[in-house]
Amino acid sequence: MEPRAPIITIQSLTRRFGELKAVDNLNLEIAPGEIFGLVGPDGAGKTTTLRLLCGLLDPTEGQVHVAGHDVAKDVDSVKDAIGYMAQRFGLYADLTVEENMDFYADLFGVMGRDRDDLKSRLLRMTRMEPFRARQAGKLSGGMKQKLALMCTLLHHPRILFLDEPTNGVDPVSRRDFWAILYQLVKNGLTVFVTTAYLDEAERCNRVGLMHRGRLVECDAPARLKSSIPEACYEVDAPDRRAARELLDHQPGVLSVESSGPVLHLFLRPQETSADQLRAAIAAAGLGDARFDRITPSLEDVFIALVRKQEMAHA
Repeated sequence: MEPRAPIITIQSLTRRFGELKAVDNLNLEIAPGEIFGLVGPDGAGKTTTLRLLCGLLDPTEGQVHVAGHDVAKDVDSVKDAIGYMAQRFGLYADLTVEENMDFYADLFGVMGRDRDDLKSRLLRMTRMEPFRARQAGKLSGGMKQKLALMCTLLHHPRILFLDEPTNGVDPVSRRDFWAILYQLVKNGLTVFVTTAYLDEAERCNRVGLMHRGRLVECDAPARLKSSIPEACYEVDAPDRRAARELLDHQPGVLSVESSGPVLHLFLRPQETSADQLRAAIAAAGLGDARFDRITPSLEDVFIALVRKQEMAHA
């Protein structure tokens, strides 16, 4: 079977705000039926990227094609094909769940039997049927996100753009939200989601790590964690703060960061070893440290890749 054409194609996409490059020469392809996660800290350029893909901002340079349409030339066709859920979705607090859905159905021109059938399916899928008469302002944070998602899906979009949809939502509601996304993808939807949660990014088929407007790396989460050439260690030292400061200046150490009560460290095996670093800690009078080789988390990998990028441009 031949691979299907990308449903989203991004070529040399750049957006400047004055001297600031919010998005810097972004190149990316998203396959139909994929859950793609754009991950990075606040200010990385995630929201700006999403707004460019939806036609809400014009690029300074570059091209974007979404669902076969050039966003710059045919934005109306793009908007018909996508659902966009912003960080602050425009729910009306004094309207009920069902009244909010009816309002957005009116905006999309969804009427009659199609509207009733779709509303029923969405309410069942999100388990929001018992709350259809509750005012949106009286819903929990997780329920508000489910309602926003239902309103976004009312016009049968092919692609769903979600901007940090679970930010500030409790862990159980986050899990439920992702279960809904998996069901939507199973039914043929493509999902492009931004998030600052690295553990959440593990749920995506592929992840793009973004830092200061640039795409640092892009791959499946498992491949990102296994492909980094540096070795990752968990370090338990009697004086964690002093050990971190010392290790951060040792040759061959790429990065060292706190992770709960321990440190996570990446080292270049050709330049140093765990034994050498353990000896350096002991020689500095900081006690006997324990080094255990571990599989890095996605957060560990992101920090290490950003540190490599910063060192390369120093």
